[in-house]
Amino acid sequence: AEGTGPDVILLRQYRHAVGGTLWEAPAGKLDEGEPPDVCAARELEEEAGVSASRLIPLTTLLTTPGFSDERIHLFLAVGLEEGRQALEEHEIIECRRMPLATAVDMVLAGDIVDGKTVCLVMMAAALPGLWDG
Repeated sequence: AEGTGPDVILLRQYRHAVGGTLWEAPAGKLDEGEPPDVCAARELEEEAGVSASRLIPLTTLLTTPGFSDERIHLFLAVGLEEGRQALEEHEIIECRRMPLATAVDMVLAGDIVDGKTVCLVMMAAALPGLWDG
């Protein structure tokens, strides 16, 4: 509805390591030599079935600096259009579009606990000027 703010697309998927389902932003691993923005665009379409007119870099995070130097690159995807979902055989993913305000409430209630997704949701809410265009 008009005036309710931007929507976000989150995925709900089973994660064996935690023994349950989690709300997450679309994400994936970089292919050899693949730039992070190209990976983000590819994973957005494969997992959520949408493409973005623009990817805005937000930040790069260290996931677990106590034992790994792994970094993840976070982007805000804007100007979403229907694409073609292409899940891998083992992926069972529910996509849900919701108001950003709902996602923020879910973070604050502890319903979204995936670190990258918490960061993305809260940064998107804190930086409303990014959503223009």
